[in-house]
Amino acid sequence: MIFDKKTVTQTGKIMNFVIAIVWIINGLFCKVLNLTPRHEQIIGTILTFGNSRTLTVLIGILEICMAIWIILGYKRRFNAIVQITVIGSMNITEFILVPDLLLWGRMNAVFAIIFMSIIFFNEFYLRKRHIRINDEL
Repeated sequence: MIFDKKTVTQTGKIMNFVIAIVWIINGLFCKVLNLTPRHEQIIGTILTFGNSRTLTVLIGILEICMAIWIILGYKRRFNAIVQITVIGSMNITEFILVPDLLLWGRMNAVFAIIFMSIIFFNEFYLRKRHIRINDEL
């Protein structure tokens, strides 16, 4: 694929924004504001934690922090690795332990793989391409 500098830069910014929005939606709306009670059920079932609401809110806050970290662009590669690891481990655990509580059951894994691939592409391909274009100028 041939991208010019402007296209690569704009695409990377848009993808960062979209990735951050996914974390905000899941953290703020689904967990902190409890608009999707299923998340609390999943956490309570997996961790057999007495007060799953508290832990759900904490996880939601951490997801919001992840979005902020993405937007700030601090240690981008490490951030991408952390995201991919968190999403992968969370989805493997849910796939095995609580597939009946997932929105699309075991098919959630497909969406997780797509999201992890987008994160990987954005950081390890598109960003590399952006750096290479800037070095050529």
